[in-house]
Amino acid sequence: EMVQKCYPTSAPSRTTVYRWFSEFKMSRTSTEDAPCSGRPKEATNAEIAKQVHRIVLSDRKVKLRELTEAVGISKERAGYILHDVLEMKKLAARWVLRLLTIDQKQQRGEYSTVDLVLLQRNRADFFRRFVTMDETWVHYHMPE
Repeated sequence: EMVQKCYPTSAPSRTTVYRWFSEFKMSRTSTEDAPCSGRPKEATNAEIAKQVHRIVLSDRKVKLRELTEAVGISKERAGYILHDVLEMKKLAARWVLRLLTIDQKQQRGEYSTVDLVLLQRNRADFFRRFVTMDETWVHYHMPE
C-alpha cells in the first residue's frame, strides 16, 4: 500500500512483492533473470540455413510446408530463414532473392571495369554488342 501511494502508476502488484521477498529470503541477491534450462529458443543456425538454401535452389517452387518437413523446423523458423537470413521472397510462386548479394555486387563491379576497358578500345563495336540489365525487380499488373 505504501509503494502504491508513492508510485501509483508503476507500482508492482502485491503478488510480485511477495515473490521478490521469498526470493531474497532464500539468499538470492541478483535481480537478473536466472538462466533457463532446456533447449534454447534459437533454432536457426548456419547449417539449417544452408540446408534450406540448397532445397530452395534445387526447387524454386518449394512450399513452406515442404521445407519444414524436409528440414524438421517450424513454419515460423522456415519463414524467418527465407525472409530474414536468406533475404528471399515468393514471387509468382517462386522463391527469389530480394536484392543482390555482396558477392554478386562485387562481381558486377569487376564486370563493369572489364566493360569499361572494352568500351575504351572500340566504342562502336561495344555499343553494337552490349546488353545491360537492372538489379531491381519491377512489378506490374496488366488488367484484362
